[in-house]
Amino acid sequence: MTTTFFANARLIDPVALTDAIGALMVDGDKIVAIGEEIQPPKDAYIVDCGGHCLAPGIIDIGVKVSEPGERHKESFRSAGMAAAAGGVTTIVTRPDTLPAIDTPETLEFVERRAQLDAPVHVLPMAALTKGRAGREMTEIGFLQDAGAVAFTDCDRVVTDTKVFSRALTYARSLDALVIGHVQEPGLSEGAAVTSGKFASLRGLPGVSPLAERMALDRDISLLEMTGARYHVDQITTARALPALERAKRNGLQITAGIGVHHLTLNELDVADYRTFFKLKPPLRSEDDRLAVVTAVAEGLIDIISSMHTPQDEESKRLPFEEAASGAVGLETLLPAALRLYHSEAIDLPRLFRALSRNPARLLGLPAGRLSEGAPADLVLFDPDAPFQLDRTQLLSKSKNTPFDGARMQGKVLGTWVAGARIWGQP
Repeated sequence: MTTTFFANARLIDPVALTDAIGALMVDGDKIVAIGEEIQPPKDAYIVDCGGHCLAPGIIDIGVKVSEPGERHKESFRSAGMAAAAGGVTTIVTRPDTLPAIDTPETLEFVERRAQLDAPVHVLPMAALTKGRAGREMTEIGFLQDAGAVAFTDCDRVVTDTKVFSRALTYARSLDALVIGHVQEPGLSEGAAVTSGKFASLRGLPGVSPLAERMALDRDISLLEMTGARYHVDQITTARALPALERAKRNGLQITAGIGVHHLTLNELDVADYRTFFKLKPPLRSEDDRLAVVTAVAEGLIDIISSMHTPQDEESKRLPFEEAASGAVGLETLLPAALRLYHSEAIDLPRLFRALSRNPARLLGLPAGRLSEGAPADLVLFDPDAPFQLDRTQLLSKSKNTPFDGARMQGKVLGTWVAGARIWGQP
């Protein structure tokens, strides 16, 4: 067992919401002491943090790793290394693979691959319905026993309310978490951007922001009926926020997330049909972006994630309407999120509440905190270090990032999982 002593660290505590200089000591895979006055034992390995930020490792919900079926886009090895480079210590993977992860056998294959290849913790989600087709629910109990931490059909909305309500009721009986995508499917089908003046000027098919609110209203009604635990993968519009606030105030077990791209980019970034900016849901107006930033700072939106969706060049180098949706984000999640800190929209403890603490609470994990007995999953970073992103240097197999060439601030200096350094120079 190795004792590691982090000296001269700027400790970011998302539980106490504090940001202060101090020290932290790790013994084996646990944090054993934290504070200003602690001293290292004689045989401790000293990490001089140089006044840089030490925070709980990021827990990223909604990462697509393209195994099985599309390993050329992303593997557990490449995703794991990209996560380590981005300060992400736990990835929660989506089941929208080929085939979908909808049986215990497929789930066990994924778990074996992850354990062999990924240097970070990997927690798999499973499909809510067979083949993500929305017609018949999966064996939620068996999948939960096999290790599924949540159930979702990802960006496919279950349109049959009877099937969805039965799945929610069954999930409630097992205290299983269901994750949903709130876009009214009829309105959003075929849409490439958010409707409005910009979409009209570009001649692109758009979807109204109200499509999100309509789908959320339906799901909230079903939660009132079933009492299930439910997480919305992304709330991206101002119109949806009052409904979310009412549902929380009324005591429903509902939480919400948002992808970092929707917090830091808007619909105008699509510019002249730049397909790396094609996302699902599409980028929103600046007014919507500012509204969801405020919702994150106030805690109404609970979680920030990368919504890491690797797409190969052949899928993106197409006319905007035909190009695949999604962007990689494991390595850019932290520097992109730090844009909110540098613009003084949110402080670092509240930022890591959304990146680490709230995801851990949602999944019942002991991580996401700087306290004695917590897992030693940590990220050391310089929030002010400037750089220009070069997508060819990303460790993900796919390079489809909208931040290519962007000037950013915030570099990961080291990442530790279970007390072992997996990224950065000793």
